[in-house]
Amino acid sequence: MAEVKLRSVTKSFGDVTVIHGVDLDIDEGEFVVFVGPSGCGKSTLLRMVSGLEEVTSGTMTIGGDDVTHVEPAERGVAMVFQSYALYPHMTVRDNMGFGLKMAKTPPDEIERRVKKAAEILHLDQLLDRKPSQLSGGQRQRVAIGRSIVREPRVFLFDEPLSNLDAELRVQMRLEIATLHQDLGATMIYVTHDQTEAMTLADKIVVLRAGRIEQVGSPLALYDNPNNQFVAGFIGSPKMNFLDAKVLGGGDRGVRIQLPKQGGAEIEMPLADARPEPGQPIIFGVRPEHLDGDGDGADINLTIEVSEHLGGTNFFYASGDGGETVVVEARDGRDVKHGDQTTVRIDPARSYLFDAEGQRLR
Repeated sequence: MAEVKLRSVTKSFGDVTVIHGVDLDIDEGEFVVFVGPSGCGKSTLLRMVSGLEEVTSGTMTIGGDDVTHVEPAERGVAMVFQSYALYPHMTVRDNMGFGLKMAKTPPDEIERRVKKAAEILHLDQLLDRKPSQLSGGQRQRVAIGRSIVREPRVFLFDEPLSNLDAELRVQMRLEIATLHQDLGATMIYVTHDQTEAMTLADKIVVLRAGRIEQVGSPLALYDNPNNQFVAGFIGSPKMNFLDAKVLGGGDRGVRIQLPKQGGAEIEMPLADARPEPGQPIIFGVRPEHLDGDGDGADINLTIEVSEHLGGTNFFYASGDGGETVVVEARDGRDVKHGDQTTVRIDPARSYLFDAEGQRLR
């Protein structure tokens, strides 16, 4: 186990800079997930930690050792890729121990490490099989086992579940979470799937265009996003964003109006920000918080599309001004296209953002 520290790290390809001055602390034994849309730089940042991409400027340490320009094999890290990259002619045992064999590790030590990893990953009965005789989930476990036998200081995962079907992804998420608990190792995991990030991470790093937007625990990012991008990325379905304008000050903050939702007026609590009357802003509320509670305003909606998922239902509805609003409901199985519904907005569970997308608090 080891902590990882990045200080003012940048990465450029020619004149194009793709990672912009990243500062990040990853504690020993922590499970950190890099998340963001395609092209945000999360895989590039992971490859820089591994040494597969050179750092253009800045410094990087692992366990207190400066590894900024150290070769990948000497960093004490092990990487699991999206592709299993197993040797088809080798058994599971040989695939897992091949790296150690190339490093001239004694055979009895290789056998000990492979056996230990196989027990952790429940591969004991599969050691003599070849990759073609394994399922996708089993192949991914072998790839993870190949990393475990190296006994690295840091595990790196680059979208390891992307090639699996939905059921296997859920199963492997649980297995990776259990693996982290069992090993207590430092792990850095890249995904574009915010559900994976929320369920696996001790700490999430949200990236956009090569910059860190926010770092925090899953629930901290869910409950207290710093800006509209993070608020919209964390949570599924994503937060509703509605046009709003400031009417004036209130006893506890500011009074706003939702022009495209029948002109509904809401008083929003704010501690510091004092937007000017008439100023256009963005109002945010999550689908699961449109549940009719609180002392806010009611808005009338027309159901456009309904998704019935058994215990939960999602309604895609439109207000008077045509804005789409997503509502989560525990009941409503009989709701259909064209039905009318009324939901209540709770100010205590809603958010305000300025025109640039920054949170108003």
